[in-house]
Amino acid sequence: MFAAGSGPVRIATDPAHRAASDPGTGGTGTPLTRNVLLPRCTASRDAASPQRGTVLAPPSAHGRAIVAPMGPPKRRATYEDLMQVPDTKVAEIIDGELVVSPRPASPHAHAATVLGSDVTGPFHRGPGDPAGPGGWWILLEPELHLAEDVLVPDWAGWQRDRLPVFPDTPAFTQVPDWVCEVISPSTGRIDRSRKMRIYAREGVSHLWFVEPQLETLEIYRLESGRWVVVGTHAGDEAVRAEPFDAVELRLGRWWMPRNPAAQL
Repeated sequence: MFAAGSGPVRIATDPAHRAASDPGTGGTGTPLTRNVLLPRCTASRDAASPQRGTVLAPPSAHGRAIVAPMGPPKRRATYEDLMQVPDTKVAEIIDGELVVSPRPASPHAHAATVLGSDVTGPFHRGPGDPAGPGGWWILLEPELHLAEDVLVPDWAGWQRDRLPVFPDTPAFTQVPDWVCEVISPSTGRIDRSRKMRIYAREGVSHLWFVEPQLETLEIYRLESGRWVVVGTHAGDEAVRAEPFDAVELRLGRWWMPRNPAAQL
């Protein structure tokens, strides 16, 4: 390691430095020695390393650390920032950052519309309704205010025994029991990382990921604060998907028609 301190050390000039470059050789090219003040150094072994070598010691007590200059902290987005985003975009605040996404393309819109119809039909009604199991409030693109985050999932649902009276409000602070995110190429990374983590933190019981491009459905259940994969389905499967497993869903209805003659 290198220790602080200094003293004269004699070093030899390279013989190649001839008279042309160092007149002090007298033209003979003979190496000269000079007294040069250099920091003295001592070497110590790195005991933690299996290989031989030297490492730099920490600076001496009287030394000073060099700290890189830091810019001002990044300002956290506010709801006023979100309100400035035009209605042609989807705006959210995630981890203090304003996240703006384009409106969905037709494969996304088609899947969201049809799956919503399949789920809301039998479940968005009062318990005991003869038309279906009922017992849920299910909404398209509700604005959720979860702590400091503002999220807009494609679908969210609340069990009516937890939310007996439907509120008249522009945004919801009560955590939903079910959330569905229809994945687009521009939103997939955020949906599967930051938003998924927030839903777990807030205690959302079930989460669906629907990927129209891949024609897949992923079902997650929250257990002890962690997401557990309940099932993955694809293509034209008929499934019973938690928490709506009382009714069979035909996934093939959700995807874009493969030809103009295809019908829902």
